[in-house]
Amino acid sequence: MEKLYQALNKQVSNFSVLFTKLHHFHWYVTGPNFYPLHAKFEEFYDEVNELYDAFAERLLMIGGHPVSNQKGYLALTSLKEASGTEKPEEMIKHVLDDFKLLAVELKEVLKIAEELGDEVTADLVIGTLSSFEKHIWMLTFTLK
Repeated sequence: MEKLYQALNKQVSNFSVLFTKLHHFHWYVTGPNFYPLHAKFEEFYDEVNELYDAFAERLLMIGGHPVSNQKGYLALTSLKEASGTEKPEEMIKHVLDDFKLLAVELKEVLKIAEELGDEVTADLVIGTLSSFEKHIWMLTFTLK
């Protein structure tokens, strides 16, 4: 079970860092695509905020202890924070790369949950993967 706790905690940390990055991009995006990107980044951070809470609460439900401070998040996350100098296309690329990395890691969480027979956690992960894979597809085509 400890392996699942660690895997979920990593995702809680990832969601916290991604939420902050998406907010940064939402606030600082400029240029001719300002309106659609501003709205899309908000849509993404709203979704990530819901997932952040859902994964942390799931961890609590199964006896784990989610990390709940910035120092802890930054120690566990797989993601990089925004640098503050990204141009709009770079912002899209960073978000795309983050969703791709999270999809890989979520598949690992799914495997652990399935091995433990934890269907509820598996369901949470599958729903998240489904959404992220759609984002990956759309962001990929945005950059073409």
